[in-house]
Amino acid sequence: MTILIEKAFVVDRNSPHNGKICDILVEDGRIKAIGPELNATAGTVVRHPGLHVSPGWVDLFSNFGDPGYEYKETLMTGAAAAAAGGYTDVFVLPNTKPALDSKTQIEYVMRASASLPVTVRPIGAVTKGLEGKDLAEMYDMHNSGAVAFSDGTLPVQAAGLLLKGLQYVKAIDGVIIQVPDDRTVGANGLMNEGVISTRLGLPGKPMMAEELMVARDIKLARYTESKLHFTGVTSPRSLEYIRRAKESGLAVSCSVTPYHLFYTDADLTDYDTNLKVYPPLRDEATVQVLRKAVMEGQVDAVAAHHQPQEYDSKIVEFEYARPGMSCLETTYAVLRTALPDLSVTRTVELLSSGPRAIFGLAQPSIAEGQEAVLSFFDPAGTTTLTTSASKSKNNPFLGKTLRGRVLGILNGRQLHLNQPES
Repeated sequence: MTILIEKAFVVDRNSPHNGKICDILVEDGRIKAIGPELNATAGTVVRHPGLHVSPGWVDLFSNFGDPGYEYKETLMTGAAAAAAGGYTDVFVLPNTKPALDSKTQIEYVMRASASLPVTVRPIGAVTKGLEGKDLAEMYDMHNSGAVAFSDGTLPVQAAGLLLKGLQYVKAIDGVIIQVPDDRTVGANGLMNEGVISTRLGLPGKPMMAEELMVARDIKLARYTESKLHFTGVTSPRSLEYIRRAKESGLAVSCSVTPYHLFYTDADLTDYDTNLKVYPPLRDEATVQVLRKAVMEGQVDAVAAHHQPQEYDSKIVEFEYARPGMSCLETTYAVLRTALPDLSVTRTVELLSSGPRAIFGLAQPSIAEGQEAVLSFFDPAGTTTLTTSASKSKNNPFLGKTLRGRVLGILNGRQLHLNQPES
């Protein structure tokens, strides 16, 4: 299969063509030629005014629900949503049924996703059954293809157990991912603790629950000299702790979600269950600090935190609604809208090179002879999502007009192009 990508602006610091408008010829999944105007014929031509191309984007925290929760999402529908969102690689959570806590479950995901347009990379559980009691066989899962380790939306609460996990993964140069949340603090909280929660009469979840966990886990990472990634960070104080940890030489990194950069707790005044997320939305002042941290490079990556929920889990009272939103398809446009001054170079760092560096993935380059792992986008375009490739439709951005547009992906021999908006 031969593909010609015409007049694409290259965004790749590792490429000799970075910052140039080039034609890119791809043959059988590899870049054969790059130049200003290639005189080449191809079976498929990719062209679009304002076309930008970068190394493939990576999401490091999405739930595809397979096995066990296929009524929320499947590997196939999740991959379709990821491809539509510009992702060539997605880390999938172990919060399945059964949990991804053994080599058998990791191998199942690897086999079942092998033919999909997106490279699905399973995250192995830290504890058996995600119960937070005994360590899972992380070494076996690593050998079977687990890209990292986490208990996903059930972060490890016991310090001694996480300590053992960090020691365990050090031997395989692995990374543990934590959503920083001491679940004993504000255990019944439904939203951010503050003026809005008081006004709405909803129990609040204080940021202290996050900050306690970040401080504790950094101490554990320092003791073990192991690698730790915090995702879904929402507290300015957490960011400060992480900054200090990095400066002291610890292998600690962090990511934020796009929706924590876009929405605030004030958007919950009509009790929209699609905005009930974990961790909860924070107040306006906190969101401004998060945005600044992303702009200034304190944040290493943006993680979608794609958490699809079926209709019945959202069309209930706010108290009973399941947390999470379906958002892989809109992550880039939300990031572009929330941070309109964010450069394309920094955007690609957050979506591609940053996640790859944290987890030791190969850094694909837009150069001759390299495998074609590419994301196509248009920063000047707009996105108005009216339908979703995800099986679940709990995406609060449906129907909203956002800045920036994803055009598709090329992942080796797999080409996925989004349909033009009507």
